Amino acid sequence: MNKTVEISNLNKTFFAKKNVKVLKKINYKFKLGKIYCLMGPSGSGKSTLLNLLSLIDRPSKGTIKYLNKEIDFKKNKENDLFRAKNIGIIYQQDNLLPDFNALENVYLSSLAAGDKKKVAEVKARTILKKVGLSQRLEHYPNELSGGEKQRISIARALINEPNIILADEPTGSLDKKTSEEIFSLLKKQINPKRLIIFATHNRFLAKKSDCLLEIVDGNIKSTNV
Repeated sequence: MNKTVEISNLNKTFFAKKNVKVLKKINYKFKLGKIYCLMGPSGSGKSTLLNLLSLIDRPSKGTIKYLNKEIDFKKNKENDLFRAKNIGIIYQQDNLLPDFNALENVYLSSLAAGDKKKVAEVKARTILKKVGLSQRLEHYPNELSGGEKQRISIARALINEPNIILADEPTGSLDKKTSEEIFSLLKKQINPKRLIIFATHNRFLAKKSDCLLEIVDGNIKSTNV
């Protein structure tokens, strides 16, 4: 099996009053078993690339292959299910549902992938224990710290055992100590069947990754692979 996520000639242009080319013919192979840090100034295209890799957005041109399977961006329902089962997403803002407690916020992702509620609850309890929140199952987002909410976001991203985890500035709103704890927790989730792509402005954290990628002028300009 081809253990890569491959992007080929990937372009993204936003059409407004003036066409803006954000990504320009990017070619890259992300390998399972590694954590990649994606860096670049604001507006460079980090979030755009992650949105394309998450299948939330579609490229203007080019292709994305997951484990040798090319994505057909016309198949929205198929891609939604693929995302639910294979891609975990973590945002800078935790995006937790305020009217649901920690357990519910996590097991809803399992339901989206087709699991029954009892199975989803067991999986959610297990993964929340793994990220150190077994005492916070019944707490709502407004009762939790920033670090705790990001741990819930990580649990939510992990519950369906995805091959790919995409994290868009997940430590951007956290203090230095908590940021390092969250990054360390993320890095522990790497295994031979999974890769993590982590967008950040934090060069200290970026240097702890396996591969540092920089987006400059719409392309990946330098790496430490």
